[in-house]
Amino acid sequence: MILLHTTGICLLFSYAVSAIPKPEEKRVLDHDPLSHVQHYQNDEHNKQYDHEAFLGEAAKTFDQLEADESRRRLGLIVDKIDGDKDGFVNLSELKAWIQYTQRRYIDDDVNRQWKTHNTNNTEKLHWDTYRQNVYGFLDELASREGSDHPADEHFSYRAMMKRDRRRWGIADRDGDDELTKEEFTDFLHPEESDHMRDVVVVETIEDIDKDSDGKVSVEEYIGDMYRVGEENEEEPDWVKHERETFSNFRDKNKDGFMDNEEVKDWITPAHFDHAEAEARHLIYEADSDADEKLTKDEIIEKYDLFVGSQATDFGEALTRHDEF
Repeated sequence: MILLHTTGICLLFSYAVSAIPKPEEKRVLDHDPLSHVQHYQNDEHNKQYDHEAFLGEAAKTFDQLEADESRRRLGLIVDKIDGDKDGFVNLSELKAWIQYTQRRYIDDDVNRQWKTHNTNNTEKLHWDTYRQNVYGFLDELASREGSDHPADEHFSYRAMMKRDRRRWGIADRDGDDELTKEEFTDFLHPEESDHMRDVVVVETIEDIDKDSDGKVSVEEYIGDMYRVGEENEEEPDWVKHERETFSNFRDKNKDGFMDNEEVKDWITPAHFDHAEAEARHLIYEADSDADEKLTKDEIIEKYDLFVGSQATDFGEALTRHDEF
């Protein structure tokens, strides 16, 4: 999905009792738009992926519920998904629901940030305004001599600002350095916009390419998902599988690296519909009579596939409450 946003983290300076909030970090490496977690981790199915794909942000609410209440609310959702009211949830209905939950997450995120940065609710937001809101503290840091703020952190903020500036320019279709709300959506969620796909590829390579040679080696590919253990420690089977995947599928020209086009094929594969793939997966897992559609009973029976609860041990801090 999906972009990683880090908010509310504060850094303390030793020269003053003050804090600087870390800007919202937009990393597109986790490119699946349906969830911020991987569907399969270490060769094991991760149901939290399905929960987030099916519920969006509301997954956090369900994680706090008792199992019976989780089932009850799931039943209400099933009634909403069954658009033709025939008593079944088919592939198109389930796909449409997953697309709806993803769109709702994006719309909520954009609306929240638009209000934060565009306090006057103007039709467009200028780069200077956004920069001042998010990175304005860098000007103060630059004016302070003798600051013992760690250089690497200071540099990372400037690198983030440089990346945002580039992304802003690509989202700005008319080149006036101001973004409409639609353009601001492209800026925040470039993975959802066709004309932003190239910058998604560039940012992905920048994040993984540790030696800055402009391409991704197998070690860089593996290193982003697995931290090497002690010397002579054998790699897990799933890591070995990923090495084979890199050699057999990712590295199409067999030169030992992924270039821009190969990374693009990896993170934005042509003709692949995440929502449809997830809908097919959920139906396959819950369809007890193999009729390629789901009854409410089949969904409730497999409730822990669709939604979380306290019983599923996926609890996260409750940050939002959505009533169903």
